[in-house]
Amino acid sequence: MTSTPLPRTQDLSEGALGMALLDVERHDLSIARRHLAQATARGVSTGSNASLFHGAPALEFVLARANGSGDDVRAAVDRVVDARLAAAQRRQAAGVLPHLAEWDLIRGLTGLAALLLSRPIAPRLPDVLACLVALAHPVRGDGRMRPGWWSAVGPDGKEMTGGHGNNGMAHGIAGPLAVLSLSLRAGVSVPGQEEAISTFATWLDRHGAHYWSTADHLDVDQPPETEPARQSWCYGQPGIARAQQLAALALGDPARRQAAENAVETILTDPQQLARITDSTLCHGWAGLLTLARTVAADSPAPARFTPILQDLHRRLAADWEHLPKPGFLEGRAGAQLALHGVDSADWARALLLT
Repeated sequence: MTSTPLPRTQDLSEGALGMALLDVERHDLSIARRHLAQATARGVSTGSNASLFHGAPALEFVLARANGSGDDVRAAVDRVVDARLAAAQRRQAAGVLPHLAEWDLIRGLTGLAALLLSRPIAPRLPDVLACLVALAHPVRGDGRMRPGWWSAVGPDGKEMTGGHGNNGMAHGIAGPLAVLSLSLRAGVSVPGQEEAISTFATWLDRHGAHYWSTADHLDVDQPPETEPARQSWCYGQPGIARAQQLAALALGDPARRQAAENAVETILTDPQQLARITDSTLCHGWAGLLTLARTVAADSPAPARFTPILQDLHRRLAADWEHLPKPGFLEGRAGAQLALHGVDSADWARALLLT
């Protein structure tokens, strides 16, 4: 293992690892080995860029789907987790605002928690969950108290006046909400976890219509109306609604569950909302919406209400996925095929925090 930044072949999002994940789920292990060899030919990152979607953690996620994750890979991931935990704990002790990359799904502790939750035994998982729970505690920033997940930089990584609170599943607080809820449902809990779930869910009740919240949103009785925007897994209300449904299931809140399911049904039957979807990717297209809707339906007491929606999304995906220019998982043909062919999503969709 090496900490040297390497080519994107070891990205789960768009590199060879993402293609290997499709191979594994199809039980085509000979092609999977070829893609895995390509991904690891120059080593595997355990540096600061290692995450669920890159480097050793991404490799473990793919290998575990084939029951092939060895002790050396898990040990490398443990070192990544330890380093990320130490950095987060130092930041928390200093009382400063975090960067999204500390805790989000794609780059941070939320993604590592999702990976650890997939292990049969994961002694570091409670420590990671505790760091995510701590995000529910306000932090002083820019001269006033901010939500503990508030970032001084904008979604593009550049300084943003007043900072922002990201709400989406990929980079926002819906990710910690989902993984804390999934962990609680799996019987893994730490002090304050239920309270944190409630805090994040209540925030999204108020702010979840926006991709992110600005300082101005904190100073008004009600956040402003949103401009028309694409609704997807990564950003927008469908991904947030799935996180809210998971929170409701974890806390035993039927009203919240019903509201979340209603939101998914409303969005995915609205021609104006559907017209804004322009591709077939998992990240922000038909594949992500189909996979999300399947998991929502599976956890609903009335799954039949989603049958026409699933049929429509499947039709749209089938008609378009081959036009995707990228071959990989999150924004390419591999992810679209995983969704299209109904490959059992119970395992691979953990990367999206849908299961």
